[in-house]
Amino acid sequence: MFCFEKSLLYKNDWNVSIDSKKKELRPFFSQKQVTLLENVAALNRNYKVTALIQRGSKSITLKGLHINFIEGDLLNLESLISASEGKDIIYHCAASTSMFPPRQEIVNQVNIEGTENVVKACQVNKVKRLIYVGTANSFSSGTIEQPGTEKNAYTASHYGLDYMDSKYNAQQYILNQVKTAGLDAVVVNPTFMIGPYDSAPSSGKMILRLHQKKIPGYALGGKNFVAVKDVAVAMANAITMGKTGECYLLSNENLSYKEAFHKIAQTINAKEPNLKISNFLVKFYGKCCSILGSLFKLNPEVSYELAVLSSEHHYYSSEKAVRELEMPQTPIEDAILDCYNWFKENDYLSKK
Repeated sequence: MFCFEKSLLYKNDWNVSIDSKKKELRPFFSQKQVTLLENVAALNRNYKVTALIQRGSKSITLKGLHINFIEGDLLNLESLISASEGKDIIYHCAASTSMFPPRQEIVNQVNIEGTENVVKACQVNKVKRLIYVGTANSFSSGTIEQPGTEKNAYTASHYGLDYMDSKYNAQQYILNQVKTAGLDAVVVNPTFMIGPYDSAPSSGKMILRLHQKKIPGYALGGKNFVAVKDVAVAMANAITMGKTGECYLLSNENLSYKEAFHKIAQTINAKEPNLKISNFLVKFYGKCCSILGSLFKLNPEVSYELAVLSSEHHYYSSEKAVRELEMPQTPIEDAILDCYNWFKENDYLSKK
């Protein structure tokens, strides 16, 4: 959670808050979270930032940033109330993103109960605005010709993933609080983010695996890709430009996996995968990985649910975010290069 004064608050391991006199910000940290902090500073908004982090969490990408830290937990309401006191803006970026096994009670607890606690903390401390970081999957996707928009209904429940269901339910809880309790909240829904500071790594695995020659082929689906720094700018702009009770898809280029791997290979000078893998084989492989993962208590790199997702097209429109949040649309090649260079500078390319 990030808090700004002007204030922010929590993610898997962080949230942000902001203070108005110095415009103070208090966070939790992921790739987009770190980039958000950098953009707040780069845009000369003069926010004072505080990051709420879990006890024992490693925040290696936050070194050198002029922010305060406070320990807390999404499931501990009192810690959130204490962290958000005196803050004007809360960024709720924290979530459990685990998708294996597909059904996990802890995912629901963190994503739903944790969000309810953040809202309660905002209400107790009369925070001026809550910005909730959701997921694009809370809206059904579309085609290249008619990409998904914020008007589309949620249709992802059939995947059987608590992550998707819980993020949607948390989003609906916030929107209901806007209508019934006068909460000032804005929801942002990023797609697949690419960029630096991906310390896990998460989305950047596509780039690393291609560099390591570990991707022999491509699935037949596709998704929307967006530069993480563009997401950060849109999130920062949501403080003053976002409309209460509105959702914003933070997206950019709709690409098939074949097109995405072509762009990555061209950008980092790697060999492009040329083997087309049928949907049947992708799902069969995912099913085998899920069975082995369950038997040996391992987290498979490709589960059956992820295999199903990779065989489909998940395309979205950024039109609303560009229009209302002045979201930039950085070419994905630039985001790929930024990510690759960060991996190179931090010795990820040599790791197996």
